[in-house]
Amino acid sequence: METARYAIGIDLGTTHSALSYVDLQASDGEKADQGVLPIPQLSGPGTVEALPLLPSFMYLPHPDELAPGELALPWTDGQAAPASLSIIGEMARSRGAGTPIRLVSSAKSWLSHPGVDRRAAILPPDAPEEVDRVSPLAASTRYLEHIRNAWNAAHPEAPFDQQAVTVTIPASFDPVARELTAEAARDAGYNAPTLLEEPQAALYSWIQGSEGRWRKQVKAGDIVLVVDVGGGTSDFSLIAILEREGNLEPHRVAVGDHILLGGDNMDLALAHLVARKLQANGTQLDAWQMRALTYACRGAKEHLLADANATTWPIVVPSRGSKLIGGSIRTELTRDEVTAFITDGFFPRVEASARPAVRTRAGLTQLGLPYAQDAAVTRHLAAFLARQAGATAELEGFNGQVNPEHSFLHPTAVLFNGGVFKSGILAQRVMDTINDWLYMEGAEPARMLEGADLDLAVARGAAYYGHARRGGGVRIRGGTARSYYVGVESSMPAIPGMEPPITALCVAPFGMEEGSELELPGQEFGLVVGEPVHFRFFGSTVRRQDRIGEVLEFWGPDELQELNEIQAELPFDARTPGDVVQVKLHALATEAGTLELIAVSREGQRWKVEFDVRANEQQ
Repeated sequence: METARYAIGIDLGTTHSALSYVDLQASDGEKADQGVLPIPQLSGPGTVEALPLLPSFMYLPHPDELAPGELALPWTDGQAAPASLSIIGEMARSRGAGTPIRLVSSAKSWLSHPGVDRRAAILPPDAPEEVDRVSPLAASTRYLEHIRNAWNAAHPEAPFDQQAVTVTIPASFDPVARELTAEAARDAGYNAPTLLEEPQAALYSWIQGSEGRWRKQVKAGDIVLVVDVGGGTSDFSLIAILEREGNLEPHRVAVGDHILLGGDNMDLALAHLVARKLQANGTQLDAWQMRALTYACRGAKEHLLADANATTWPIVVPSRGSKLIGGSIRTELTRDEVTAFITDGFFPRVEASARPAVRTRAGLTQLGLPYAQDAAVTRHLAAFLARQAGATAELEGFNGQVNPEHSFLHPTAVLFNGGVFKSGILAQRVMDTINDWLYMEGAEPARMLEGADLDLAVARGAAYYGHARRGGGVRIRGGTARSYYVGVESSMPAIPGMEPPITALCVAPFGMEEGSELELPGQEFGLVVGEPVHFRFFGSTVRRQDRIGEVLEFWGPDELQELNEIQAELPFDARTPGDVVQVKLHALATEAGTLELIAVSREGQRWKVEFDVRANEQQ
């Protein structure tokens, strides 16, 4: 937005959200005048505090739970009926720890879950019938809306919808999850928001925070590995440092798969650790208490890992019976317990050849988030670096530097992001593991990039990116993080026991720049108007050489991953429903950070080929 006074960056996190901003009028070049918005939120009934982080939790109170006025915020009517409102932020998290059946959490992870209808009211997933549920899309919208209201209350002279807004997403989000995030932002009143990958935002924040010294900490030929372990996901990205016309230029060359493995898993694991301790003393917890215990362990983990002086943290679980003194179960976790359990369970020292374990799944399972089957972040990291062994082979300035004898891509520097790494012990464990791998292949050890702000880096980086887009700072280049393909079914006579073979047509090449539109050369397709048309859809993070229009007849199991279908809802206008229109396909990488396919007829009529966010979703 050319008339914007501020570039606003919003970290829509799994466990916390935040807003940072750059005053575009007061910034010059790489020097950005940057701040963080304290976000007003309820910390208790009738008590409002402005905090730098907004916990990404929503509490759905009983109509009689709170008195009128106890949910008032600076921008709401103090007399609004509590039944018509939900609670967002710190009070939601604390109150939900005692009543988890009314607490919505991990909405961001649910928003990216292709196995559910993300527009359906399914959260909290185990809430009884009397609790009004909300959809993952609606919950995400509410968090973003709360942040917008907080900005407008603090800056009435600079309305939110007139600023340049960037919202962050995991690098591993597929086109559907990206589009749903953009939709949530639009529903929250955001005007033309831009999406930015979180690992890139973390690097932007590190660059900005270095005040120009980043050029002394990295050099041309460096490969920066960003390890981002947040509340819900583990995200890996590789950023190569190029030199062009005498200037250093970061270039994103690879991102990892979408791995639901993060702080949520650690909270649950700690809860089971505590439950076993209680069971050994004769106390058995039910499912409701386990939910409450998990939230209590989240608080313990955050405090014990962040505060080196903290040695223990009390754990309180509401009682379901009447015989316990005080109506609750009390125990504690120690810092040594939490550190050892998480380090050995989630960050074990493994060899570079290690891969995530895959177990045979049960035929029936509870409907929930598709968490990673293997809890070891280091094994997922080893697999990622091995898949990307040739990621820089054709990159300018890196030609000839890839050793075919290396079993994985060798990073030279590592940047950590995510609240999990507030514990220096965990970051050091990852560094030691990576450097073990490098030593075994005769490479120099990687160095840790210092100075990251683990709580606010993503929001700060997103705001700096908004500044950089206007020519005010360093840009990270890279384009789309994957190649994308549409499955084309072969036309052949029916053969018993054999399905028609599928070829994969590349519709968007790796690295396609934002704002560009490409046409599939020389190929036409027939689309049925008046009826929905479905396509199988694939993505690849390793096939960098494929060009738009290229057809793959064969591919390895690790080369392409099938994503959600895409669907074209084609209006038939003056035609008859069921008519076939000859079209060419165009790929459009939008400035907002989403991917679109456009069907163009010979007459020039254009239809947007929608990513089908409801295909294969369970009701």
